[in-house]
Amino acid sequence: MKKFIAGAALAVAATSSFASPAGCGLGTAVVFPDANEWYEHVMAATTNGSSGNQTFGMTSGTLGCEGANGPLKLARVFMDQNMEQLASDSARGQGESLDALTSLIGVDAADKAEFTKEVQANFDSIFVSTEASSEEAYGALVSVMAGNDKLAKYLG
Repeated sequence: MKKFIAGAALAVAATSSFASPAGCGLGTAVVFPDANEWYEHVMAATTNGSSGNQTFGMTSGTLGCEGANGPLKLARVFMDQNMEQLASDSARGQGESLDALTSLIGVDAADKAEFTKEVQANFDSIFVSTEASSEEAYGALVSVMAGNDKLAKYLG
């Protein structure tokens, strides 16, 4: 199930628009770099989607995906799609969605217990209310990680 959740997060991230209306990838960066018209953006998005290289571009910071890449971007997308389950798992300090988030961020096995402990201990500041947005929760998570010497290394 963890692999499915992580795969779903990658798929969502790969289809999200990052660098332009067409997203990032081969179509945006190479084939249609100066797209201005709506049909050019459609063709660039089609090229991006059919060539299957957006994930590569996001993880490597190439193909017009600069600034949109990296594990924290994937974590943000994942949080957006899984807030309710992630909040539940975070309150308990364990669960599949929390494990998947840990994997997406790239937390080493040696630091996983520290990560889950910090998320559980700071639950009230990360998930401030049932109305909190994933963007607010993400920002709070980054703040929690930044305040921990073992976890700050995963921020960049």
